[in-house]
Amino acid sequence: MSLHEINQNVEKHKRPQRLGRGIGSGKGKTAGRGHKGQKARAGYKALPIFQGTGSPLVRRVPKRGFTNIFALTIAEVNIRDLEANFEAGAEVNPESLKEKKLLRGSYDELKVLGNGELTKKLSVSADRFSGSAREKIEKAGGSATVLPGKTTVAAKKEAAKAARKAAAR
Repeated sequence: MSLHEINQNVEKHKRPQRLGRGIGSGKGKTAGRGHKGQKARAGYKALPIFQGTGSPLVRRVPKRGFTNIFALTIAEVNIRDLEANFEAGAEVNPESLKEKKLLRGSYDELKVLGNGELTKKLSVSADRFSGSAREKIEKAGGSATVLPGKTTVAAKKEAAKAARKAAAR
């Protein structure tokens, strides 16, 4: 078989089966619905979980767990990736990691992990560092800087409260 033969003799616009058009059509009289019963009537619609008798499996199986809608998405980068993609003395931050395609998609926080060895002096900025990653960066003569995080609503309220107290004095 060749590539140009794949779609040969393929009907792109297949005509719909015409129901109830006589015995010779193959779908005459009851039009494929059988004799009588709920399914033979117009307007029949059953739930996808309908099983006929008893309680459906979907309702018998208990629900477990939940989805944490407040969970942070954490992007991870290993020391070995920094070693392979950056020159000595380079500034490593989320923007430079995106340029090198080490970070893809959206995330809430960036964490540097300690897998691999680091021989170059790098200035690394991230939201989090594992203990071994911080140790390896500093051992190689570089610096590990924690980026300022997002300000929480509670922290903003506390700051506003402190500002009001200072203004009242």
